[in-house]
Amino acid sequence: MAKIAVDREHGLLTAEFSGLDKLWAIKSRLEVPLAHVRGATHDPGIAREPKGIRVGGTHIPGVVTAGRFRRDGERLFWNVRNPSKAVVIELADDEAYDRLVIEVEDPRATVALIEGVISRPPGGS
Repeated sequence: MAKIAVDREHGLLTAEFSGLDKLWAIKSRLEVPLAHVRGATHDPGIAREPKGIRVGGTHIPGVVTAGRFRRDGERLFWNVRNPSKAVVIELADDEAYDRLVIEVEDPRATVALIEGVISRPPGGS
């Protein structure tokens, strides 16, 4: 599971992974400029979609999907054990990934946080 944080002052969205999630994903942290975040959705059904080719990480069907994947030219980062808590974060083309698929504690609150921040102009309240 990831902890998502938004730093408006530095214009960053951060996903922190801990415990076995770091091991499975071969990554402990992702940072993305807020200007490159297009949106976020709660999408439990994404776990049923094809994952593509695993580039690095772990994929044990029904248990865990974590790490880097490529599917139809799309670059994805996954870190999901419980699909009901999956949030999909769409990124701009100039990022290392096109989409992040990340399990979080409260998907609705995470989506609201991200959507609320990207809908406000910099310096807005």
